[in-house]
Amino acid sequence: MSTIRPRAMALRAAFTVLATIFFFLAFRHLGFADVFLFIGLMPLFAALLAGSMLGEQVTPVAWGALGAGFVGVLCLFPTGFAQLGFGHMVAFLAAFFGTVSIILSRYISRFESNGLAQVLYPNLALLTVMALALPFVWRTMPLIDLSLAMGYGAVLFAARWLLVVALRGLPAHAVTSLLKLQFVWMVLIGAWVFGEWPTAQTYLGAGIIVLSGLFLAYEVPIARLIARHVVRA
Repeated sequence: MSTIRPRAMALRAAFTVLATIFFFLAFRHLGFADVFLFIGLMPLFAALLAGSMLGEQVTPVAWGALGAGFVGVLCLFPTGFAQLGFGHMVAFLAAFFGTVSIILSRYISRFESNGLAQVLYPNLALLTVMALALPFVWRTMPLIDLSLAMGYGAVLFAARWLLVVALRGLPAHAVTSLLKLQFVWMVLIGAWVFGEWPTAQTYLGAGIIVLSGLFLAYEVPIARLIARHVVRA
């Protein structure tokens, strides 16, 4: 499976590996809530990088929606950080590296339509790096854990492919904002599986996140629709 942008693909694979490693370290040193707070920064990173790397301009209205989405993330975690440490720095870098990988995917999508190539090569790079480290950390896994790992790998592969497809039609900052819907899934799963019922402030934050993500996803179609009516008038 070939690619017509091998250098960009190699960079995307490298940043995907870095993001995966740093996210793993972040989850070792921080709780889920703290790490997901840094994931909430990814749309802001995407908006900042889109201009220099992709030449895509972010409108002031979109900046407002991005800011509102981040406020929604903060509403989900009102207690904040007790102290900053190594885990926070690693989570920050993980979110940044992950955003660069997404930006590169958006760039590659301008030149080729083979979404599977963008999933194959980063995962192949990750497989190679982890295979080199495996002899130093090898532990025999129970069959149930191996089955869960295989299921996780299949779901992750499908999710990354869908992400590449989404980046063909939407700006990077819009796609990363839609990724914040995972906060909502976290709230719902926490209530359903673990009996952790959200507070009113959590529901407020989830609502802000959903609305800001939907606005950014439909910002371009809405703008075109408004412009069309203005021209007709």
